[in-house]
Amino acid sequence: MTASSTRQRIVDTADRLFYEHGFEHTSFATIAAEVGISRGNFYHHFKTKDEILDAVIASRLSATREMLAEWEAASVDPLGRVRQFVEIVIRNAADIELHGCPVGTLTTELSKLDHPARAQAVAVFALFRDWLIVQFGRLGRARDAEDLALHVLMFSQGTATVSSAFRDRAWVRREVARFEQWLATEVFTTKRPSAPQVRPRRS
Repeated sequence: MTASSTRQRIVDTADRLFYEHGFEHTSFATIAAEVGISRGNFYHHFKTKDEILDAVIASRLSATREMLAEWEAASVDPLGRVRQFVEIVIRNAADIELHGCPVGTLTTELSKLDHPARAQAVAVFALFRDWLIVQFGRLGRARDAEDLALHVLMFSQGTATVSSAFRDRAWVRREVARFEQWLATEVFTTKRPSAPQVRPRRS
């Protein structure tokens, strides 16, 4: 096994354990045992748990960019792309029921710890927000695109939290359907703010 593949296995394993058990409650020893390497070999790649956290967040950012690029390539319909994001709570229902949203749970934990990596973790949310802003802009809602993007994020996080609490997949599917109906109505029937009128100069 190459050094780069061992490092990636450490990052992937730590990512899963941070999600399942939390950053604070995941030790070096647990990660090393899961990967199946000695502590000495482990320290060859990472000296501190914070270094692993940085690598995990970087990996999540990279994976998120790839996913968004795939959604862009798969559909020319911006509203369909937004639906791809909204439906994450259905596609990942099993994990969300057990552990919540991976982005939201890590950000919340790092906030409670006042950890310096919190800003890096928030960058994943920012990627989604900025991508959603672009989609709403393409739908003719440039002026309120950020508000709409944050509303979609709020729906996603709220649904994930309730799903984790009650584990009711039928409710999640109904909520997603209702939200998508609202989304279509909001985008296509709400009156857009009119562009400012430019008066011709008088000579």
